[in-house]
Amino acid sequence: MNNITRFFWFCSGANLSLLKRSPTESNKYVGIGATVFFTGVLAALAAGYALFTVFQSIWPAILFGLLWGLMIFNLDRFIVSSMRKKEKAWAEWKLAIPRLVLAVLLALVISKPLELKMFEREIDRKIDEKRTQFITDSKLNLAKGFPEIQELEAKIDTVQAEVAAFESYRNQLQTEYDAERFGEKTASTSGIVGLGTNAKKKEEQLDAAQVTLDELRLRSQVRIDTLEAQIREFIALRQAEFEKQQPGIEGFDGLAARMEALDALTKESSAMAMANIFIMLLFVAIETAPIFVKLISPRGPYDEYLELHEDKVRLFKGEKWTFAKGESEARVGYFHDTHFYATDLQKEKTNRTNKAQTESEISRIESEFKL
Repeated sequence: MNNITRFFWFCSGANLSLLKRSPTESNKYVGIGATVFFTGVLAALAAGYALFTVFQSIWPAILFGLLWGLMIFNLDRFIVSSMRKKEKAWAEWKLAIPRLVLAVLLALVISKPLELKMFEREIDRKIDEKRTQFITDSKLNLAKGFPEIQELEAKIDTVQAEVAAFESYRNQLQTEYDAERFGEKTASTSGIVGLGTNAKKKEEQLDAAQVTLDELRLRSQVRIDTLEAQIREFIALRQAEFEKQQPGIEGFDGLAARMEALDALTKESSAMAMANIFIMLLFVAIETAPIFVKLISPRGPYDEYLELHEDKVRLFKGEKWTFAKGESEARVGYFHDTHFYATDLQKEKTNRTNKAQTESEISRIESEFKL
């Protein structure tokens, strides 16, 4: 139990030696440390899932997830430990505002991957719909990119229409021939029963039409087979092009795709939008909880000890600065005194030398004039 308490004290960023002297503050900092620790755990899980969707490999996701969790843990620990209880509430809030902003940003970053995991089934369905739409659009675009297929199919339809038209003509001759044989009176028959002259003519016309139809069918089938072979070649090319695009469509399952799907779901469903907002608010509350605990909790013995310790450090620093400044001023004064004294001696020596040289020169000139 003591080890767990010490661990959460460490997570809270508190000074352990000072906290041991403040037993009434123990539970508060255990709670703060636990919140910081579990926030880091959630951040590691969120980052691990997000990176797994990117790398599709468990070990890189675990490694980077742990690194991200440790980074968030360290940031939260710094945010909490750097706050100080002040005598005035506004002074505390002024220090807490930038930390709250940072905590909210961290909460939004942490919550997003976990939202993707929570709504995974709905997101998968949305991604499947997107893939289906991509496949449909891809096929339509490829169809536009191969207009030869439609042109060849139109030619086949034309050939088949020609055969159908001549077949209709042959059927009409068959109808007239039958009517002539059975004595049905029409605009093109005589109404005489039996195989008379008109019936024989109709039969000859029918036989000739049948031969022509058979030849037309044969020629048309050859032409249709040729056109269909060309169509199959173009279809093979189109399928090859589609298969090139297929991996990209099947790989539409990355982090950005899932975030886009989640955004679409929240726009389509008000329930999803509300759930999304509540999850974000939950993580914002978790992330900012240690800061608010620090703000709303009264100033305790630990804060007094901490301020006393920091005041001692500041006083010690002031003393050292004063001593160092005095020693420096003394050294500077001594330097000035000795330097100026040496300068005066040098000046006097120089003057004496110059005076001696001048007197010597005057004596030399006077001696020359006397001569």
